[in-house]
Amino acid sequence: MGSLRVGTLFRKLFVPTLLGMVSMSAVAVVDGIFVGHGVGSDGIAAVNICIPLLMIFTGIGLMAGVGSSVVSSIHFARGQVKAARINVTQALLFVTLVTLLPVTVILAFPRLTALLLGSSEHLLPLVVDYLIWFVPGLIPQLWIAVGLFVVRLDGAPRLAMWCSVLSALVNVLLDWLFIFPLGWGVMGAAFASTISIATGGVIVVRYLTHGARTLRLYRLKWSRKSFRLTFRNIGYQCRIGSSALLGEMTMAVLLFTGNQVFMRYLGDAGVGAFGITCYYMPFIFMIGNAVAQSAQPIISYSFGRMEWPRVIEARRIALLTALACGCLVAACFIAVPRLLVALFVDPADPAAQIAIDGFPLFAPGCIFFVVNLAAIGYFQSLERLAPATLFALLRGLVLLVPSFVFLPQLLGVSGIWFAMPLSECLTFLSIVGYVAMRRRRCAGR
Repeated sequence: MGSLRVGTLFRKLFVPTLLGMVSMSAVAVVDGIFVGHGVGSDGIAAVNICIPLLMIFTGIGLMAGVGSSVVSSIHFARGQVKAARINVTQALLFVTLVTLLPVTVILAFPRLTALLLGSSEHLLPLVVDYLIWFVPGLIPQLWIAVGLFVVRLDGAPRLAMWCSVLSALVNVLLDWLFIFPLGWGVMGAAFASTISIATGGVIVVRYLTHGARTLRLYRLKWSRKSFRLTFRNIGYQCRIGSSALLGEMTMAVLLFTGNQVFMRYLGDAGVGAFGITCYYMPFIFMIGNAVAQSAQPIISYSFGRMEWPRVIEARRIALLTALACGCLVAACFIAVPRLLVALFVDPADPAAQIAIDGFPLFAPGCIFFVVNLAAIGYFQSLERLAPATLFALLRGLVLLVPSFVFLPQLLGVSGIWFAMPLSECLTFLSIVGYVAMRRRRCAGR
């Protein structure tokens, strides 16, 4: 962290992180393809009803993972290895305990949970089947969310990549086996996801207990003072990582609000078109996440040692990488929308045509989406909690919902597709304005 050139170090972290993140996103797409062909549209609807639950828990894991990684990076840079190990252990313990109770409640009351998530009576048996077999995987899912940050910080980005890739491959194989030869339907898809997630979770925990170079788990004390310090540390980690949780909530808001607006203006076919878009959103989110997570340990470590030239260089490389990745994704949405849509449905389907027409309008938002994630990650890495949280709220709630409500009234159907690009563009301009204002203040001192 302190000796390699920043560009070389970023590349060593980014390539395996990106591959691992993309493979994680591929799991959701493969689930959708297999369920769609093996169960039908009802199966896809049942899985989609459960997605907000997954987003919330993943957001909690990312919040703890970002927070513990930033704090541990700074301790690590200052030679406080024991403090870094304690923070990592506290983060894993926190996500385990905070997940146990809701998982137990959901398994005890799966029917009530399905109704609260918005299931209809027609879909209720499928949703209940999916919940019962998928929910146990939420605990190892949070181990992965926290652990992969730590594994990369510990100097093993390739292991983090292979953990994600192996989980994805296990999921693809078991999806096919459980849905087609065995005919287990959505239960099979859920069971396959749980086994694949557990595989990744076991790899992470095994590494942190036996294979880590420096950041091995640390035996915590159970005194009153230890409990007090643990609550203090976890609270600080959550404040640092809160914008990561808000990032996941943004996806949930995008999904929920978009469904309502598309249903209102375009009916079931519009919701189907938006559903196809939502299968690609995790890819875009994970690309931005990969940029932010690759830069984070470099920035936090350099910040801990007050090496500002390395901080600035890491920021420059991260933002340029985010811009390039965002442009590439946008180009795909503009150039080959028919190919992207045909992966899920027949291009002759009414929903397919709506999506094909809408993808080019939606595409510019991908550029700002990825760049904004990288910028928010930069603020997190420097423990600047206020701007990180502010910009996460802007893109998720303050700007996105009004854009979905008012743009269709002004522009018609095209306005629905422009909602996400507009909210992300305005967030980007807000970030630029904030940075310019800080520079003027610094120059005036």
